[in-house]
Amino acid sequence: MTTLVVRLDSAGDVLLAGPAVRAAAHHSRRVVMLCGPQGAPAARLLPGVDEVVVWDSPWTGFDPPPATARGVMELVSSLASRRIERALVLTSFHQSALPTALLLRMAGVSHIAADSVDYPGSLLDLRHWRGEGRHEAEAALDLAGAAGFPLPPGDDGRLAVLPPPDQRHLTGPGRYVVLHPGAAVPARAPGARLAAAAVRALTTAGHRVVVTGGRAEKELTAEVAGADALDLGGRTGLAELAGVLAGADAVVAGNTGPAHLAAAVGTPVACLFAPVVPAHRWRPYGVPHVLLGRQDAPCAGTRARTCPVPGHPCLDSLTAEEIVTAVDLLRGPADPDRAAAPEVTR
Repeated sequence: MTTLVVRLDSAGDVLLAGPAVRAAAHHSRRVVMLCGPQGAPAARLLPGVDEVVVWDSPWTGFDPPPATARGVMELVSSLASRRIERALVLTSFHQSALPTALLLRMAGVSHIAADSVDYPGSLLDLRHWRGEGRHEAEAALDLAGAAGFPLPPGDDGRLAVLPPPDQRHLTGPGRYVVLHPGAAVPARAPGARLAAAAVRALTTAGHRVVVTGGRAEKELTAEVAGADALDLGGRTGLAELAGVLAGADAVVAGNTGPAHLAAAVGTPVACLFAPVVPAHRWRPYGVPHVLLGRQDAPCAGTRARTCPVPGHPCLDSLTAEEIVTAVDLLRGPADPDRAAAPEVTR
């Protein structure tokens, strides 16, 4: 049986789908994952994925393309050629699965499962109701289980990626902490001034700091790293970044993809969490973590991409010393068998 797992938005969203993908793979001969351009690199890192199909959906992403008959029919034809029998359509709590379900019906998929508060007509074979307060990773697993894809025995349901490449040639020897100052959504990123102050404070406290970021963030990472930290801005793809994060004692990042990638490689996260989306749905999953930031800030729940409140108080009211305290709590001793630090909200 060929199963399609759909997650059309960002890399972080795709990483959170990983446990559900493994569940589907255990009960399928082959798993195809349908992703958007931003999520495809993460899909290629997920255990259980045999093939990734990339499609830029008109109803997801930050800059969606126009909806055209040609684009839709090309996808329908591509999926039909793969003879997919069952599909899981994974969405965030605020998204509709029905546009995707319609295209899958046109492609001949015989059984489609999705969360849906809207009446699906004949588009869904399983209309699943998302449990109240469930994390995005848990909600995806709930849907997979309801569709007949429970996790295999011994699978703990945490995030995971394929073993990342060793990046000591980039990071150098010895222990270090990663600080990732950027985010695809500006409202979820700390200000450069706070991030740079955190680098200085972490260095003063005795931590070696590695600053990471994408190619478009090289100016930001240079400013944040200054003369105190190793600047890897623009020097890692997603797989290489996974290796850098896997070697770290702790990761400092906003509620963005690298925080979920850190969780997927088992590294504790000090998460500078802007409450524009709910923390209980999007916090780092399955690893020790500390949530930093004012969760009661006026931006809470707005899903804003640009901070709607002057001064960005949810994050920029933090101090560098609070970040150092969180890292010290998570970092622990050098013993690799150390007890896990607790999950803490500050």
